[in-house]
Amino acid sequence: MLDLKRIQENKEKVTELLARKGYKADFDAVLALDAERRKAIGEVEALKAERNKVSAEIPKLKKEGKPVEGIFAEMRELGDKIAEYDKKANELDKKVFDMLAVMPNIPDEDLLPGEKENNKVVKVFGEKPEFSFPMQNHVDLCTKLGIIDYQRGTKLSGGGFWLYRGEGARLEWALLNFFISEHLKDGYEFILPPHQLGYNCGFGAGQFPKFSDEVYWLDCDEDRTKNRFMLPTAETALVNMYAGEIIPEEKLPMKFFAYTPCYRKEAGSYRAEERGMIRGHQFNKVEMVQYAHPEHSMEAFEELVNKACSLMEKLGLHFRLSKLAAGDCSASMARTYDIEVWIPSMGIYKEVSSVSNANDYQARRNNTKFRDSKTGKPQYVHTLNGSGLATSRVFPAIIEQYQNADGSITIPEVLQPFMGGQKVIK
Repeated sequence: MLDLKRIQENKEKVTELLARKGYKADFDAVLALDAERRKAIGEVEALKAERNKVSAEIPKLKKEGKPVEGIFAEMRELGDKIAEYDKKANELDKKVFDMLAVMPNIPDEDLLPGEKENNKVVKVFGEKPEFSFPMQNHVDLCTKLGIIDYQRGTKLSGGGFWLYRGEGARLEWALLNFFISEHLKDGYEFILPPHQLGYNCGFGAGQFPKFSDEVYWLDCDEDRTKNRFMLPTAETALVNMYAGEIIPEEKLPMKFFAYTPCYRKEAGSYRAEERGMIRGHQFNKVEMVQYAHPEHSMEAFEELVNKACSLMEKLGLHFRLSKLAAGDCSASMARTYDIEVWIPSMGIYKEVSSVSNANDYQARRNNTKFRDSKTGKPQYVHTLNGSGLATSRVFPAIIEQYQNADGSITIPEVLQPFMGGQKVIK
């Protein structure tokens, strides 16, 4: 949710920044409605003051033995007018809220305009692996090794699903356990949230109403606000944990991570290079979230970026870190860095983590605040999130980057303790 005061004070600048995201903002209508709303609130306050003034006359008139029926009639009339203007102010407030609710977050000023073409690589880790033997893709390797069963995944659920089998299931679980152990070392609190969430969570995270068709809905009420949906990412749950609350300032930053499967309708175009596990309707992910003080928001962002990169470095995978242009950031985010792993058979990098800062955008939507010790007044927190990590592309990257001439897979050293010491999948 955008800050209406910021729009009022600097409409041209906000308009220019949103244009970097490709969003053409027209604030005239919302500002006109807000002016009308404030006028109605002013009328309510004036009428209440008048009613209080009239009410104060009653004891005096009674003491003097004068009739008060006319005063009561005047008060009833004032009460009706107050209710009328109050209703009008509330209706206008909802209209302003609804108009702001569909607007994207303002990108940070250092972001370039445009989309993918203006993304900037800021770090590269390791070298692209070279093979002295004919390289195989992860689909063929996983099928030959019997660790992923694509055929039976499709049999059970259709396209975009797969089964982990045997050592494949163990490798997936080893990845998740490795991520979890690293986050615990760093002092993050482990959360296992519900997978079914209410509409308010999608709205608070900034995914609804615009992207409400991209999730799996569980209930059939025509009014989606009464329905539940399957979470598309644990972020949707974690950033709403303290909705409507005022967090003590001394608790900031609050650091969480959660493991969940993620359920998403959009599964890409099923292009040849995205077969297998690269894009699917259900995948596993460990998600990091921080609630940060606005003054330390960038520090929190850098911490999350470094944590995601550290996981990839410890896995020994070749990857790059990219700063996204404004138009490539999601609607809810003010800035995003993507961690992209190299998939040799595809000859391209694929995102395995997006680390983003929403600033106060999500907190305004779900009303999450802290009490500022300097002013004593509630302020909105900043919320940040980052994958730490999603496995559905890390797994194929390991299979391909760690493949051997005989078709076996060397297990990354950091995962071996979670595989009972096993070093190779044959």
